[in-house]
Amino acid sequence: MELIQKTADLSAYLAADEAIDHHHPVVRETVGRLAAGAVDSYAYARAAYEFVRDAVPHSQDSGDPRVTWRASDVLERRTGICYAKAHALAALLRAEDIPTALCYQRLVHDGGAGHAVHGLVAVRFDGAWHRQDPRGNKPGVDARFSLDGERLAWIPDPQSNEMDYPVLYAEPHPAVLGALQAAPDRPALWNTLPTAL
Repeated sequence: MELIQKTADLSAYLAADEAIDHHHPVVRETVGRLAAGAVDSYAYARAAYEFVRDAVPHSQDSGDPRVTWRASDVLERRTGICYAKAHALAALLRAEDIPTALCYQRLVHDGGAGHAVHGLVAVRFDGAWHRQDPRGNKPGVDARFSLDGERLAWIPDPQSNEMDYPVLYAEPHPAVLGALQAAPDRPALWNTLPTAL
């Protein structure tokens, strides 16, 4: 699949915004800790990915009712669903001048009862975009950081009307951000996730 930049200007994929608040002290402190052990930008990107994937539990998996959407809140509270974790990873990477986009899939949701949009990121290295899924591993999910072939949590099944969206967004998609901001808790959010973009 060819990934398509929604914004031609690569600097848009380094910008801070309300959700990807990479100038926030909590984000900067996390960046400092992760960068201290990294020998180059590749090692830093892997460390940031593994930190968000492993040290920030997916709130559905852990049963945490809190909804986070701002990167600094995800890192401070150590919880979030896929979109929130993608915002946190984007902030950590952009803070170190690694262009990072938000991207999405449409997947079967709640055991086939419907569909929901799933959030990922794409990082730019060596002139190409590479999608990464920091949602967190669990039985049946083994996502890995990779610049040599995708290692995502799920591969969409077209027979089930699942799909990859090829567009790379510089900011969270409005449907995603709106759902996160409107939800009083994660159980309510789970019932109001966008079904398509």
